Amino acid sequence: MVFRFLILSDEVDDFKREIKIDSEATFLDLYNAIMDSVGYTKDQMCSFFICDDDWSKNTEITLVEMDTTSEVDNYIMEDTRLEELLEDEHQKLLFVFDYMTERAFFMELREIIPGKDLDKPVCSKSIGKAPVQIMSFDEIDTKASNTDIGEDFYGDSEYDIDELDKEGFDGLGDGPMDNPYDEFN
Repeated sequence: MVFRFLILSDEVDDFKREIKIDSEATFLDLYNAIMDSVGYTKDQMCSFFICDDDWSKNTEITLVEMDTTSEVDNYIMEDTRLEELLEDEHQKLLFVFDYMTERAFFMELREIIPGKDLDKPVCSKSIGKAPVQIMSFDEIDTKASNTDIGEDFYGDSEYDIDELDKEGFDGLGDGPMDNPYDEFN
């Protein structure tokens, strides 16, 4: 069987990769195919996450053994075949390629092609330039603070306590903080 994955980025609108890979290949084979298709170095910590339909992370498949003592099963890319964890078309995955900043590719198993085999993975579509592999915290802060939300985003920049309804605080409790106006009387 052959799996056809679609890979997208929320950082670059025109970025798209399509990888075809044998279902008996490992997650490490998929990792290598993705990294080669985007031109990233293979010296960073990465993980796949099997997700539900809302992109919530469920099962993690790590690049290296993460010596954990939890009761949760540990999956390592080199030892885990794709067909062990993937069985349905439209299955969603996240491929976290920048661990420090939680940047990831969104992946979907678009098609399962029965009766075919592939010796090695193939990047069957490559559109657009991939986002940078590693982004510093400073770059993320700059992007996050580069919004056009003014100081009036939450309402008036002028705060006047007299505009509040004094009676609206009555009956909230029996403690000293019942009515914030009490200290002003």
